[in-house]
Amino acid sequence: MAPWLEVATIAFVAQLTVLPGEKVQFIIAGLSTQFHPALVVSAAGAAFAGWTVLEILLGSYLQSAIAGVYLDAATGLLFVVFAFLLFRSAPSPGSDPSEMVGDDVPSEPSGSAVERAGITDGGELDVQVPVVGWQVPNSLGGFLPIFALMAFGEFGDKTQLVTIGLAAQYAQGTAIWVGEMAAIIPVSIVNALFFYRFSHRFDARKAHFAGAALFAFFGVDTLQALVTGVSVWETLVGAVGALL
Repeated sequence: MAPWLEVATIAFVAQLTVLPGEKVQFIIAGLSTQFHPALVVSAAGAAFAGWTVLEILLGSYLQSAIAGVYLDAATGLLFVVFAFLLFRSAPSPGSDPSEMVGDDVPSEPSGSAVERAGITDGGELDVQVPVVGWQVPNSLGGFLPIFALMAFGEFGDKTQLVTIGLAAQYAQGTAIWVGEMAAIIPVSIVNALFFYRFSHRFDARKAHFAGAALFAFFGVDTLQALVTGVSVWETLVGAVGALL
């Protein structure tokens, strides 16, 4: 049996290798243009931690027990809906950032929380579970809807396949979990902080459109991949990886 630290190191390196190009990191980047990094990373980290536990406990059974096509469809629909919400909530041309008050929430109240412009420490998101139409409660300052987006978005990523493979090979589940979290959380923090600061240098309207385009791309790509069997994003990442 391999030593605990050795397994943790293997898990750390394995996750660090596949993280670049994973769509969840781009989702974090998009969310960080609208929400505080602490909120985004905490919700994302909770989703990562939860999925990792399930992957370690259930292993390959998780993939066979849940039809991936349904969760992929749910992921695509969620991304498309969120792209629409970002597009709709974009501030009007020529909006003055100086009119933002408090935690960068518009001084004028809006009829819907999703119409708030700028970066907030929570805000409200209109997120529903596709097909069943369940509304994700806007609890904990937006933590739950962001958590839901990340939980659906992570399904099927290479990070999950790596975890399942490691869990099938090594018995130290805690080492796998610690090693992977040691890679995923710091990368997510750096990612969120970078885009949180970066977005302030540009017009808030453009930031909304950029975020909407990001979610729309991944949503459409996920849905079309269910029909064609080919993901444009995965193809691009594979091509870049081959060149490197």
